[in-house]
Amino acid sequence: MNKIKTKLLIPNKLDIDVEENKAKVEIYPFERGYGITLAHPIRRVLLASTVGFAPIAIKIDGVAHEFDSIKGVLEDVATFIINLKNVRFKIKDDSKDEIEVNYNFVGPKELFGKDLNNDAVEIVTEDSYIATLNEDVTLNFSLIIKKGMGFVASENIRDSVPSDYIALDAFFSPIKSAVYDIENVLVKDETDFEKIIFTIETDGQIAPDEALKDAVNKLFSQFAIFTEKFDVSNDIEIEEKLDDSYRILLDTIESLNLRSRSFNCLNNANIKFVGELVMMGSNDIAKIKNLGKKSLDEITEKLESIGFNVNEPLPENVKKLLQKEIEKLKEES
Repeated sequence: MNKIKTKLLIPNKLDIDVEENKAKVEIYPFERGYGITLAHPIRRVLLASTVGFAPIAIKIDGVAHEFDSIKGVLEDVATFIINLKNVRFKIKDDSKDEIEVNYNFVGPKELFGKDLNNDAVEIVTEDSYIATLNEDVTLNFSLIIKKGMGFVASENIRDSVPSDYIALDAFFSPIKSAVYDIENVLVKDETDFEKIIFTIETDGQIAPDEALKDAVNKLFSQFAIFTEKFDVSNDIEIEEKLDDSYRILLDTIESLNLRSRSFNCLNNANIKFVGELVMMGSNDIAKIKNLGKKSLDEITEKLESIGFNVNEPLPENVKKLLQKEIEKLKEES
């Protein structure tokens, strides 16, 4: 028979592994059915609402329209524009949402994304091929680069650019892919819980973990109206406080079997639990009144024997949970 519940388990584990422009993100544990409830809207926001940069208009000397040809250039205008759309730009000045950049190239030359780098824009796809210029050819063109979200068709841009420019379809999203899997995960001998595994890849305009953070913030902002209207509480009780591998940090310092001198120094400093020492680090432990080097070495050795190095900080989420648990234990004692 299923256990009768009166409150939901709140996920408290978030593992992120980033390698270049790709990230694997694991979030758990969720109640059954809540994995997809959260994963789908996050994916949708990632794909549709992550801010990026794209050229929205182009002006080429000697070219009247997008079906024209460019003298001395292997590619016609349509192909040239398609190749330019594969180049991913980034405006260097964070205060600007739109800039105009001018380029001048002399052939013979093969033109790649890296050739468009300048003081105003950074090219994150430097190896993207653009065009081939014949000998004694000069190619002058200008681009309007803009910040935006999602996809905007050229017909919706045409009225907002100068008349001598050709409006372009603009694909702003820097997200190349965002996929997720839902797996079962064990919690207190129960397998009826879920883990979200995200794989996020960007084009380099934004780091994948930053894109995820931005998507979550956007979702939170959409729920703000409920917080204001219904006085939604932010005081969420987390049922599962720490992973089993960290629960040893809730043991009292007596469990370390320290010498009397070392124990008394810690006790006099009101340090009651092993986790307090791990969070302090060796520099702060050394500052404890009357604690000598011999005692510091002893404490360091004892902590290492249970798998914790005082010079390696705990993950922030573990540290926050540990502090809450220790505060509660001290209040109860």
